[in-house]
Amino acid sequence: MPGMAALLALAATSAINQNAVPTRIPPSAAIQHAAEVIVSRESDAAAEAIQAKVDRETRLTVPVTIEGKGPFRFLIDTGSQNTVLSRNLATQLKLEAGPRVRVIGIADELPTDSVRVEALDLGQMTLFGLRVPLLEERHMGAEGILGTDALQDRRVLLDFMHNRMEVGDTRALGGNSGYEIVVQARRRSGQLIMANARIDGVRVDVVLDTGGGTSVGNRALQAALGRRGGASQQVSLLSVTGQTVLADIGLAHKLEIDAVNVTNLVIAYTDTPAFAALGLTRKPALFLGMREMRLFRRVAIDFQTRKLLFDIPG
Repeated sequence: MPGMAALLALAATSAINQNAVPTRIPPSAAIQHAAEVIVSRESDAAAEAIQAKVDRETRLTVPVTIEGKGPFRFLIDTGSQNTVLSRNLATQLKLEAGPRVRVIGIADELPTDSVRVEALDLGQMTLFGLRVPLLEERHMGAEGILGTDALQDRRVLLDFMHNRMEVGDTRALGGNSGYEIVVQARRRSGQLIMANARIDGVRVDVVLDTGGGTSVGNRALQAALGRRGGASQQVSLLSVTGQTVLADIGLAHKLEIDAVNVTNLVIAYTDTPAFAALGLTRKPALFLGMREMRLFRRVAIDFQTRKLLFDIPG
């Protein structure tokens, strides 16, 4: 729709509809134990530790207050450019209505309403004057989504050992100390894109997607993998917009990030406007989901220095 802002909200969109998965595909727990990380070499007030909860798809949710009310359960989604609220929460808080906007999910684009949020608090961090789109809570799996618009110039530290998330500046959160792998990323539309990864020998652009349980690859990646990208079956991916899209499920042998190899990578291949919104349709690209990220002890996504940091299991 002309004149309507387009916002990328990818959170929760890479969850597989389990009802659509035939019994020959192992359940999530079995898939999780099949994957592993292999290392091929030896290897203050400005920061706020926030206890996170894990939802049924292993995504992190954190308590957020809005204009002094709450707390409300929000997803942390580094795959989404924009913070999003549930329609019910906006009504409950009687937030000021804004213009219509377009939200880009993994399935399609959806026109929706927006509201103005005067103040949003996550721990000691406060964001002012946000214009956020509205979606249905039943599709998001939370009362809201905290996107990268709320995380610019900050580091997000996912501590899977202690089920904790920290948000702060780079120095307050320890710089590069304690991380075996530090990868320089490039910024595009507020996202950090890692360009020096490979899947079974194919160079691939990778976005770390804390809002998705399952990794999602584009058709260019599937084509580049050839027979290795062949589908074992089709499943439906659920979008935060309430729409669905068919995807081919495949198993890649190895994802290489610097000197670390993540084996047995489950990938859902599909055409999605989410890749197009980031200019990632012509070359192989992947939204790396939480299933694989949880194989690390810690993962830091540093928007301030444009670095991705990985603390490997001992």
